Amino acid sequence: MIEKKVWKINGFLGILIFLALLAATVFNVIASVKETGFTNIVLAAILLLLALIVSTGIQVVQPNQAKVLTFFGSYIGSIREPGIWMTVPFVAAKKISLKVRNFNSERLKVNDVDGNPIEIAAVVVIKVVDSAKAVFDVDNYEQFVEIQSETALRHVATKYPYDNYEEGDVSLRGNTEEVAEEIAKELQERLTLAGVEVIEARLTHLAYATEIASAMLQRQQANAILAARQKIVEGAVGMAQMAIQQLENSGTIELDDERKMAMINNLLVAIVSDRSAQPVLNTGTLY
Repeated sequence: MIEKKVWKINGFLGILIFLALLAATVFNVIASVKETGFTNIVLAAILLLLALIVSTGIQVVQPNQAKVLTFFGSYIGSIREPGIWMTVPFVAAKKISLKVRNFNSERLKVNDVDGNPIEIAAVVVIKVVDSAKAVFDVDNYEQFVEIQSETALRHVATKYPYDNYEEGDVSLRGNTEEVAEEIAKELQERLTLAGVEVIEARLTHLAYATEIASAMLQRQQANAILAARQKIVEGAVGMAQMAIQQLENSGTIELDDERKMAMINNLLVAIVSDRSAQPVLNTGTLY
């Protein structure tokens, strides 16, 4: 169901009509007492009934609020504008808040793409943009948002590893912005049915589950050391190649294969070692 506007007029005009009918009722009651006329009594009853009917159509709408109106079970429209309004009599009105609100999910325990148990939680900022869908298309839109938010969070968390040291690969810890955008996008697809707009989503908690936290910390440290060593080796090899290339291009010395190997070995030891290299002076020859 799609939201639509309902017929309405200024509510103060409705109050004025109500007071006028009420005054006419009192006047006819007084006239019936003075003249003891049956016509005045009937007219007074009719005017009082009309006043009551008019009063049922008066609606007060607060700022950032909508009222969804039904007339004997049929949806006739919604009022979004704040103020006092007069609309169709005998309507049933349901209030819907249009304020921006936060939903904080519980800490969910899920398995990432590698099968590691992790704890994850998120905050979702939402706003109702279609009051008719929020009332008629779902049973309880707040509960619907809660369940769908946790479902989307679980689904996205199982698509990526908690951590990854390879360049270009997406991980939950290393790409929180991308993960949050994907959660918001998937959640918007789910909540469109309820007339709810997802303004943003952000991860508020991300950690390994307690039972493997210690072991995974050691694994993270080992992976970090290994990744750092790989970078150092790549840089050392490049530096050794560049040094030999510059010596050969300058033409100052000529290096055979054995001397090249000895030089590369010395450079790699000096660069890759985590301790200061101790120079050894060779006063002889390799041959």
